[in-house]
Amino acid sequence: MSKYQVLLTPESTQEIRDIHSYIANTLLVPETAKKQVNRIMETIKSLDEMPERYSLYEKEPWHTRGLRKVSVDNFIVFYYVNNNSSEVVIFHVFYGGRNITELMK
Repeated sequence: MSKYQVLLTPESTQEIRDIHSYIANTLLVPETAKKQVNRIMETIKSLDEMPERYSLYEKEPWHTRGLRKVSVDNFIVFYYVNNNSSEVVIFHVFYGGRNITELMK
């Protein structure tokens, strides 16, 4: 089984930093922030094998473009799989309680 290279966009990297910052500095629970980001990153890293095991995002136009999603606690990781280059591109990481449709525009 071939491994995929997992790449994060600058946007997704910043979103993960923002998640950490919000939990650590606004909610004032830095240890929880660290653990949450670790869980998100472990899930992202696991996409190097069988990245298509998670479902396509239901809404258009993303569904037909192949955007996939995986939930990590209250967060959703959106990503694309490129089988030609064996790459997984992490597109966004959002809090699931937000208006995802608006954020994706």
